[in-house]
Amino acid sequence: MSTTPETVAQTATGVPSLGEPLTGTLIFERGAAESRCVEAPALDVPAVSLQEVLGGRTRVVPPALPHVTEVDLARHYEHLASANFGVDSGFYPLGSCTMKYNPKIDEQTCRLPGFARIHPYQPEETVQGAFELMWGLQESLAEVAGLPAVTLQPAAGAHGELTGLLAIRGYHTANGDPRTRVLVPDSAHGTNPATVAMCGYEVVQVPSDERGGVDIEALKALLDTDVAALMLTNPNTVGLFDENILEITSAVHSVGALAYCDGANLNAIMGKSRPGDMGFDALHINLHKTFATPHGGGGPGAGPVAVSAGLAPYLPGPVVGRGADGVLRLVTPERSIGRVRSYLGNFGVLVRAYTYIRAVGGDGLREVSEQAVLSANYLKALLEDAWPVAYDRTCMHEFVMSGGALRKATGVRTLDVAKRLLDYGIHPPTVYFPLIVDEALMVEPTETEGKATLDRFAAVLRHIAQEATEDPDLLHGAPYTTPVRRLDEAAAVKNADVAWRPDGAEA
Repeated sequence: MSTTPETVAQTATGVPSLGEPLTGTLIFERGAAESRCVEAPALDVPAVSLQEVLGGRTRVVPPALPHVTEVDLARHYEHLASANFGVDSGFYPLGSCTMKYNPKIDEQTCRLPGFARIHPYQPEETVQGAFELMWGLQESLAEVAGLPAVTLQPAAGAHGELTGLLAIRGYHTANGDPRTRVLVPDSAHGTNPATVAMCGYEVVQVPSDERGGVDIEALKALLDTDVAALMLTNPNTVGLFDENILEITSAVHSVGALAYCDGANLNAIMGKSRPGDMGFDALHINLHKTFATPHGGGGPGAGPVAVSAGLAPYLPGPVVGRGADGVLRLVTPERSIGRVRSYLGNFGVLVRAYTYIRAVGGDGLREVSEQAVLSANYLKALLEDAWPVAYDRTCMHEFVMSGGALRKATGVRTLDVAKRLLDYGIHPPTVYFPLIVDEALMVEPTETEGKATLDRFAAVLRHIAQEATEDPDLLHGAPYTTPVRRLDEAAAVKNADVAWRPDGAEA
């Protein structure tokens, strides 16, 4: 039953109270038919029929939109926001995603005149400030990556993967040697094999060794002159730096293949080591993970790609270049693979990243990595006797625990643990990834959390392990304190076409 201003609710004391309109109602259940948020000005140009312009391809039934005032709408979203977990509201140790607190100055600079409300079709001479920022960001990312050329166009990490691999494909094709296979470790992000397939290559999996790195002998057995590239995350998705990275990239290069680095875990090594110095030919950088853009909820994002001199001619264009006269202009690399995104990328994200880099500085970036690695190893040490760690060696920015033993002893799954964490005000870490770890929990504390937060998280996880032993059913029913109880996520995925309509019918 929906709650409306007219609904009378019975409280625990038996005293009736009027229901609160902001609690338990949908936006469609508020307002009235005559309510409006905004009214468009009177039409001062000839009316055009969209049906005619689009050849009848527009909807004939008006969309079912709520009729509310602006204040109702603002309160609706404020209420939803208060029910959400976010980095600003609580600990968010989402492994492999670097959900960290971002300085608010980065939000302020992207709203400054000259950065906000500029248009991609403005004359170049009117946006030199924006070009200067993009040029500076390209140079900074090139230095962090240890690679000379950068494109800022890609809109996210996976988009950066696609861009880098298309550049690699362009390079091999131009050399008359297109090749057909790309090697991907079994611990890779799921986007890696998907990107390989999208680029028309065959995906070949490389197993891990007993220390969590690439199995060198297995890799060498797979390498031949039909391999176009190896896609490798370093540090990898179990939070470990591959000790054999120089041997790996050397072996890849020995057959004429190229080495691609997934930069998702750059937060662990920036300022300490550079992928270009490890022998990588291409790298995407998740600005929305490492360089102060809010991450999650589908965006915003940016995934610039840095490449070697040999791949630079194949980058998507245009990029910002500085002429001999010192003026910044848009230029297109001579063998460009073409645009991968409209205009020049997610500019607001680029401004945030540039601000973060300039505010923190080179020494600051190094300290970010050092603190992230220290936090992860401190937390791992607090938990490893209660939660077995997948690989017992010094980790980088994240580590993976296994709940396999707990499940066998109590029937409590990692999913139950994740849901129970919500009752303690902590967003769950990544679960069931990587697949090579039984009942995996991947934890990344980041550099922005204090010791007290880490201590409490460890205490909560240890307590949950005790709860699982004493009362497994308690965890099976969690969470209990959230606005919405446990959802049937599997059903939601399988029935993604089901939508709610205010008239009660299926969409």
